Amino acid sequence: MHTNKLAGETSPYLLQHAHNPVNWYPWGPEALQLAVQEGKPILVSIGYAACHWCHVMERESFEDEATARIMNEHFINIKIDREERPDLDHIYMDAVQAMTGAGGWPLNVFLTPDRKPFYGGTYFPPVKAYNRPSWKDVLLSLSQAFREKREDIETQADNLTQHIGQSSQFGMQSGIDLQLPKDELFTAGQCESMYQQILAQADKVWGGFGRAPKFPGTFTIQYLLRYYHYFKEDAALQQALLSLDKMLQGGIYDQLGGGFARYSTDEKWLAPHFEKMLYDNALLVDVLCEAYQLTGSKIYAQTIRETLAFITREMTSPEGGFYAALDADSEGVEGKFYTWSLEEVEAVLGVQADIFCAYYDVTAEGNWEEQNILWIQQPLAAFAAARGLDEATLDGTLATCRAKLMAARDGRIRPGLDDKILLGWNALMIHACCKAYAALGDDSFKEMAVRCAQFCVEHFPQPATNGAWYHTYKNGEAKYPGFLDDYAFMIRAFIALQEITGELGWLYRAKEMASFVNTHFADETGHFFYYTIEGQSDIIVRKKEIYDGAVASGNAVMAANLWYLSIVFDNRQWADQAVGAVASLAQTVVRYPTSFGVWAGMVLQLVKGTKELAVVGQEFITRMEEINRHYIPFKVLLGAAGDVPEFPLLQQREQSDKTLIYLCQDYHCLKPVAYIKEITNLI
Repeated sequence: MHTNKLAGETSPYLLQHAHNPVNWYPWGPEALQLAVQEGKPILVSIGYAACHWCHVMERESFEDEATARIMNEHFINIKIDREERPDLDHIYMDAVQAMTGAGGWPLNVFLTPDRKPFYGGTYFPPVKAYNRPSWKDVLLSLSQAFREKREDIETQADNLTQHIGQSSQFGMQSGIDLQLPKDELFTAGQCESMYQQILAQADKVWGGFGRAPKFPGTFTIQYLLRYYHYFKEDAALQQALLSLDKMLQGGIYDQLGGGFARYSTDEKWLAPHFEKMLYDNALLVDVLCEAYQLTGSKIYAQTIRETLAFITREMTSPEGGFYAALDADSEGVEGKFYTWSLEEVEAVLGVQADIFCAYYDVTAEGNWEEQNILWIQQPLAAFAAARGLDEATLDGTLATCRAKLMAARDGRIRPGLDDKILLGWNALMIHACCKAYAALGDDSFKEMAVRCAQFCVEHFPQPATNGAWYHTYKNGEAKYPGFLDDYAFMIRAFIALQEITGELGWLYRAKEMASFVNTHFADETGHFFYYTIEGQSDIIVRKKEIYDGAVASGNAVMAANLWYLSIVFDNRQWADQAVGAVASLAQTVVRYPTSFGVWAGMVLQLVKGTKELAVVGQEFITRMEEINRHYIPFKVLLGAAGDVPEFPLLQQREQSDKTLIYLCQDYHCLKPVAYIKEITNLI
């Protein structure tokens, strides 16, 4: 008699299933050995705490005694939190996509006792529906097939496992001559071709790319902003800003509390999937900072402030780390915390309700499932003009109304919080806080970044190793070996911290971590990295992730990191590595820029060059802050009070009683200037 073994876990998702009658195990030696001993197939069920359909399947099937009996009798049942073990999720998601052509969560995949996948799918209903077989039918037919046709199943599983291993080579070209000059490997024509491809997929009315469901697409928006900056192509800027503006006016943005939901279920950004993830908010702050630096638009500055206020209020631990996610559901109902009936709004706002409801589209019949999601159909200036109202007065009235509704909403039952702290996602938010400080100069953003970085430095390194870090932290305990993303994003965060604090120690940390990644994650080509550290024994294949999906590929970010650090430390080998990675993917990136947005930005950077800015003298911090206000997409920025021999850009630069700014590219420097405004035309 086995029992449910999840009660001792820290993952909120696993703990949600700790009381199921299913004999769940966490992934680990106990369950994996049991499958081999008993000769039973393994059912791996993967989800995450903020996942709506995961909750539905739990209520319908995993809490049902009769269903649990079938699962317990025929399978070894393992529950995985995909955010704790993205490595396993990637492998088994690839398997299900190869078998069915579709993927998503909950992910339910059946493995042979030696962990190789042979069948899988996403959500299965309790009775046959939506053209999907019932969960019980699936369980019974698979356990019968495994008993009667085990040899066939194992052959099929072997073939599929081989396929997964090979599929991570997608799009990589070998045999590229890296001795060619950079301007032959990377061209303005490639940049234009990517821009045209992106525009062909762009929604010219509602912003974003492709059809519903719509994800934020921050890397693609960022590419358009940077492309505009260098090539002055107005349509690039218009599409980027349209995408941001429509999201900011939409229901995907929490109009009362700030912060973004994960994606929109419709093309107008009205109805989000209400879960809020740390990484989306970090990436949207990143791109909003660039839009603000480029346009000076107040609305972008306000959204950055509101989003970081939401992160501070709802997603920051007492120690300064950032929590992973907020659930879509509260009281078992999706979106209940965020939606309003007309009566509720009128009860809170009284006489001000009419104008508020007109602006935010609140009606008696509702705009979503008989409730109202607050969203803006007409920008403030146009709305005020159409009604003959003073814009500033209206703005003040709406702000007062929002504060009243927010206070009322605070009395509601809150959505569940996934309070684990993930290294890579924290690094993304540190980077976003650095960019927000650079753009807006608000000290609280710098404090957020430094405090979280210090928390990570204190709690994530693995003791008695030569530089290995953990992946996740909760209740005083860090665990699971870090993945490529964790290291790549952390290196990028360290780089950003030096640019806003002027403390060179962050760059030494970045260099040390980059060396570690090169030693323990590099593949045979020397240009790319595996997702998992060498020697990790519980995975069936070692994958390479190169797509830029909801978060950037660790490989893309490592290429950018190595390029930056190669300039800072004059390391030719790291520069060649970065160029080699981008060059061997360039053809694929140019063809599919919306799937490789960060890589696309790297191609653009290698075409347009990297501005190297060194500031030396007593006033170096002030001068760095002035430089940070400007939009300089591809730059290396270093500062110090005097010469620092370890950094070529800071060597022999000191001039007594002066603080000087040196602008260099490829180590050729212009005559130094005292203020950035003297050379902005060159940047």
